[in-house]
Amino acid sequence: MVATLIVAMLCVHLLCFALMFWLISRRLQGGRMGVDALALGNALLGLAYVLQLAAGPAGWSAASVASHTLTLCVPLVYWVGGMRFFGHPGPLLRPLLAWALVATAAQVLVQWGLGSVARYAMLSFTMALIFLAMAVAAVRLLGGPARDLRVEMALVALLAGMLGVLNVVKGVRVLDGGLAALDMGQRFQVAFYIYMSFLATVLAPLMIWLVLRRLTDALRASAERDPLTGLLNRRGLLAALHGHWKARDAAPLRLLLLDIDHFKHINDSHGHKVGDTVLCRVAEVLARSLRTGDLASRIGGEEFVVVCPGGDRAGVRAAAERLRSAIERVQIALEHGHGPLGCTVTIGISPLLHGPQAFDAALQQADAALYRGKAGGRNRVEWGDAAPGVRVPAPELAAAG
Repeated sequence: MVATLIVAMLCVHLLCFALMFWLISRRLQGGRMGVDALALGNALLGLAYVLQLAAGPAGWSAASVASHTLTLCVPLVYWVGGMRFFGHPGPLLRPLLAWALVATAAQVLVQWGLGSVARYAMLSFTMALIFLAMAVAAVRLLGGPARDLRVEMALVALLAGMLGVLNVVKGVRVLDGGLAALDMGQRFQVAFYIYMSFLATVLAPLMIWLVLRRLTDALRASAERDPLTGLLNRRGLLAALHGHWKARDAAPLRLLLLDIDHFKHINDSHGHKVGDTVLCRVAEVLARSLRTGDLASRIGGEEFVVVCPGGDRAGVRAAAERLRSAIERVQIALEHGHGPLGCTVTIGISPLLHGPQAFDAALQQADAALYRGKAGGRNRVEWGDAAPGVRVPAPELAAAG
């Protein structure tokens, strides 16, 4: 009686959470992160338990076969939902229908050849293999897509592994004691369904937490990224620099301040759409040409900042020249048969930066070097280590780009 009551409450719990996850997925629209699959999985499992209660004592019946089929389909649905959560969308309905047919056919064959005990044991051992495989997969994800969710994935692995072990024990008990081992009055059955209720209670809030964390991470990332180029904006750059300086062995940095030459003329002559294309192509070159550990950002207008760790002047100079040369080779096709448009940049290199408090001063010195490069003919690299009394060009030069 206790186990039956627990299963009935578990049905209500699963179906309510299925409805809630479905409503959440509707709000998420295109970026559902697997929540729709999670809703379907909860609904299938809740329906499987409803059929189990309707079927009565363990044995052969249409409700029992349908319950087993739905139960076997649930891990597949959760697996697809997990893949979607980590950004790997895949089909669901066709594989689900195919798996349901295979599960049903297997049950009929085992029942016909070996009887009900074998069919129930098959369900337990199959579920054990699936959940143990899910536990292993969750552990493997710790070093890859889920490295920022170590605690959560470790908990998923633990819960799935324990469920796998319980199913192994259940299968062994069925083989040893027959269908009597599945009587709802058995202590093991009570303990099994208490664990299932605990699992459903823990996993639902965990899934909601994972979705909320991904949403907040996405909001934070969008707040730290330039929407046009996808590079870090000033806020994102400062956050990355603060993270760099937290390390005990943080290396000193140099800032490369890049400004697209004659960008105002490009906008005025060809329109802002072409100007945006130029910005994006320059950003692509920066992202493609960065060394390991470098950071690229767009801090406003046509200005970009590249952060280079280390104090090697020759290496930083070579990196700056490589960027300048790569951008100089950019060719942008124009509409209406006009020839390709090229662009160049002038780069100012800051003195060594030893801490976050010196960022603004270093950027000012790189800016002064940049305008010396503008005054010297553009499309060149200038050092900011020159004498501090260097004069910044007049406003009209700055406006000219």
